[in-house]
Amino acid sequence: MASGTAFRRAIESGHVHSMILWGPPGCGKTSLARVLARYGEAEFLSISAVLGGLAEVRAALAEAAKYFAAGRRTVLFVDEVHRFNKAQQDAFLPHIERGTIVFVGATTENPSFELNSALLSRCRVHVLEMVSVEAIVQALQRALADAEHGLGAFDLQIDAAALHEIARAADGDVRRGLTLLEIAAELADHGRIEANVLDQVLADRVRRFDKGGEVFYDQISALHKSVRNSNPDAALYWIARMFDGGCDPAYLARRLTRMAVEDIGLADPSALEKTIAAWDAYDRQGSPEGDLALANVAVYLAMAPKSNAAYAAYGAARKLVAPHRFTAGAGGVT
Repeated sequence: MASGTAFRRAIESGHVHSMILWGPPGCGKTSLARVLARYGEAEFLSISAVLGGLAEVRAALAEAAKYFAAGRRTVLFVDEVHRFNKAQQDAFLPHIERGTIVFVGATTENPSFELNSALLSRCRVHVLEMVSVEAIVQALQRALADAEHGLGAFDLQIDAAALHEIARAADGDVRRGLTLLEIAAELADHGRIEANVLDQVLADRVRRFDKGGEVFYDQISALHKSVRNSNPDAALYWIARMFDGGCDPAYLARRLTRMAVEDIGLADPSALEKTIAAWDAYDRQGSPEGDLALANVAVYLAMAPKSNAAYAAYGAARKLVAPHRFTAGAGGVT
């Protein structure tokens, strides 16, 4: 979206195309779709795959067809498009090809796995990232200053450090940050958001974690990379984040065991023994006592020497074996 980029120029010139917006919650997918409609001088229709079905899809397409007959374009925004089944996704195809709609689908899941190939072939996928803390701070500041759409009429007072803490707690989600600010405003004493109020608002927040989803795999990948790059502080942070988000400790134990044999390998053969011992400790004690055993071994793996020589050699051996058929006869293996 930076000034001068191809995507920015296309939007500003009104040349919008059908697309899939893939990104985490609160990163601006719906807002971007509205911007596309405004710059493209098109009607904006929105449906949710969570709340609607084929009937809602047909109704929206019929309305878009009326605009098309009148010479108007329509941006049809489909939120959580991955929730639609194949038949529901296929319903959009002829209308995209005919130009009746500019299709904009929003998803938090990997489109390659969740959307059918026919729809993907007609849309360009744009990946949106988590919003930075600094950008969320700016959004909160605008909300505090906007008397019409925000909280400006309340004349709230809040320290810059407290605003930054809310932005950090939002975890990349602008919508969550605005919600936290609104709650703090309701609890404010005489228009002042003090530290004790902020503590109440942020005390029981749930961090971003999506079991089995993209964020889940991003976090386990971050843990693995922290171990691989010998960063014990980062390893401890990510395993704490996953515990905090409700990750199954048995899954973490399996992944840590994989790291012990893949990344540490023969550089420290005892790493595998320690990982199995930590897993066993968790099985015996459960949470929260057993969590500490897994945290300890994550730090140990991060600090241990690394060697993937056996892992790489085993992979090479498998490639060597794969093309050949081996049969055992009376004289042995041939």
